[in-house]
Amino acid sequence: MAKVLLSLHGFHSSPESLKARQLADYIANFHPEITFICPQLPCLPKQMWQLIESIFEKHKNDEIGVVGSSLGGYLATKISEQYESKVVLINPAVTPYLLLQIYAGKQIHPCTGEPYFIDESYMGQLKLLDVESITKPQNCWVLLQQGDQVLDYQQAVNKYQACKITCEVGGDHSFVGFERFIPDIIRFLY
Repeated sequence: MAKVLLSLHGFHSSPESLKARQLADYIANFHPEITFICPQLPCLPKQMWQLIESIFEKHKNDEIGVVGSSLGGYLATKISEQYESKVVLINPAVTPYLLLQIYAGKQIHPCTGEPYFIDESYMGQLKLLDVESITKPQNCWVLLQQGDQVLDYQQAVNKYQACKITCEVGGDHSFVGFERFIPDIIRFLY
């Protein structure tokens, strides 16, 4: 059984995000036995989930650990429940279908240039991926920074209270100093 690390970036981000690059570099240098996958997520939530399902189908005989940041953390929560994978959530979005309402209308993805709409259909697709209650808290480790200027960290503290939580004072939405946690993340996932 091979080991796979699936990294899921946040809203309007890409595989070129700092955290994804830090994970890729660490694995290349210290864990070449782990296959690192960080896809560019499609714009629409339904397509995001279809891509995730295709990765899990392709690697159905492998051990897949997941790191998800922000919206990627929201998706990783669904993965944890559906596939029973271990996940690390970094400043996860708890209710993105509410948070992203401020973006309603036509969008251009800043990393891909793809145009799309955030509308009721988009929000409905997001809501279908919601996990109301965490039933496998032992599979989740949540990394939070109270200085997150995008998300209210307290929402994540409340939702993931039964999970392992590391909550730091200060920081920001990008999770300052993420690289400090990478060795422990690998140990947790595998």
